Amino acid sequence: MASPSDKLSPALLRDMETKGIDAGLTLSILEDYNSGLYDSVRPVQASGVPEVDGRSVIRLSDRGALRYSVPARDARDRLGSLGIALPSSAAEAGGELSFDGQALEEIGERLLGRAAYGVLNGGSATSYADSKKNLAFGQGTFDALSSSFDALAPLCKDRPKGLTPAYLEPDGSAGASFLELKMRARLEAARRARARGEAVGDSFMPLFQMTSVTNDAELAAAYAECAKSPLIAPLAAELGLSGTSWATAAQPMLAAYTHSSEGRPKRVFDRAHGKADSAIALPGGHGQCFRVLAPVLRALREGGVRFAYLGNVDNLGYLPDPVELALLALSGAPAAFDFSIRTSVDVKGGILVATSGAGRTIADIGPAISFDEVRRLEAEGASILFNCAIGLFDLDWLVPRLDEIGRGLPVRFTDQDKDAGAYSQAEQVTWEVAGILPDFLAFAVDKYDRFIAAKLLAETLLTSGAAAGDPRIPPELADTSRQLHAALERKLSGPYGLERRGGHWEPKG
Repeated sequence: MASPSDKLSPALLRDMETKGIDAGLTLSILEDYNSGLYDSVRPVQASGVPEVDGRSVIRLSDRGALRYSVPARDARDRLGSLGIALPSSAAEAGGELSFDGQALEEIGERLLGRAAYGVLNGGSATSYADSKKNLAFGQGTFDALSSSFDALAPLCKDRPKGLTPAYLEPDGSAGASFLELKMRARLEAARRARARGEAVGDSFMPLFQMTSVTNDAELAAAYAECAKSPLIAPLAAELGLSGTSWATAAQPMLAAYTHSSEGRPKRVFDRAHGKADSAIALPGGHGQCFRVLAPVLRALREGGVRFAYLGNVDNLGYLPDPVELALLALSGAPAAFDFSIRTSVDVKGGILVATSGAGRTIADIGPAISFDEVRRLEAEGASILFNCAIGLFDLDWLVPRLDEIGRGLPVRFTDQDKDAGAYSQAEQVTWEVAGILPDFLAFAVDKYDRFIAAKLLAETLLTSGAAAGDPRIPPELADTSRQLHAALERKLSGPYGLERRGGHWEPKG
């Protein structure tokens, strides 16, 4: 029987191989498209925005007022299967058990050791530090940030996003990287668990990641250096843990496909820059994580991990939360996602919407729902819950269905017309998995606690307090910047275990 790759010329196959393109996956997606599998993929038609009801959409921004109720038998069965005793503060009435914030925290702390902490590493940070893209907040804002931008941009260009500085130090120099902070956060969580009397080893909150074939080697080399970092080495030695070990799977590149103007059947685009048998290597979107990370997630489950967090590397607010773990465990739902009220800087990402038939999904602004539609919903008085790119999954449910989800997640084809030619790109968005789940919890969180993200270098600079008080920054953006800066300082001095000494953030103690 002929292999799918037999449909490509030997010269094109060699070109794809040298560019890190997975020919098999490229052709699999192509065949699915030409067979009509993705014909039903359309922009999301939002009927409205789900309300915070305390059961499927739970407000977590006020932990003191939090109460979550579950049928008593279900609560006992679910906690019992995890080997967790019922907290003394749980109250039973009318056949239900009610848990306050303290009880949920107690349950979740017991689950941290059985939860993995995963990141989706972006590609190179070239567009992140591109001067034209950073004009998104206006020329005045860019001018106000220009000196800091010029200092940091060269440290970001062509580097994996996770290895770029996550913040500016108070003295204006580059701070720790996003990934360095993620590794330190895990060690700090282990130190707190040990202080509670728990036995902590290398299996505590294991780190896992999806890299890319274009950055995997660079990331591995960086972790070897991070092992000697003052933010990692002393704490890892104190705890007797490995501080920089990641379970890893590398995302392959896809080839570009022919432009929609060429009709069907689509083919692999093979005329990059007008050269015969020349492909274009493109990422297939972070939604490929369910295919790519499948072996890692299976190994984690076999090793005793029950829950897995997954989030974008560039979000400083993305940290495992014991209360969320407890809520997912008690609910019996397969997954949960974080959302915050949309602000003026939240222009790229997904929002929680209600769809026809009482469904819910996460609609990505641009590929799945237009920004005009978002504005229409806001004009009708809806509070838009913006996806914080944080997901929490029950591996008992997820692992047996990874292949099904990998194929069922919508693949969106977008036409491009660039110097290399007119072609189409296929992408999957991670968080559209919500639309194919039978159910999920939505956590309404405080943006300034859980979503301190940076899609553009200008956001990192605003969060770091650069150009604070400069009149060229519009008032609404300046207010958001002040709140983000206060949030950054709370995170660095809290779960990241740092303190400000002189012009730098240093490890406490």
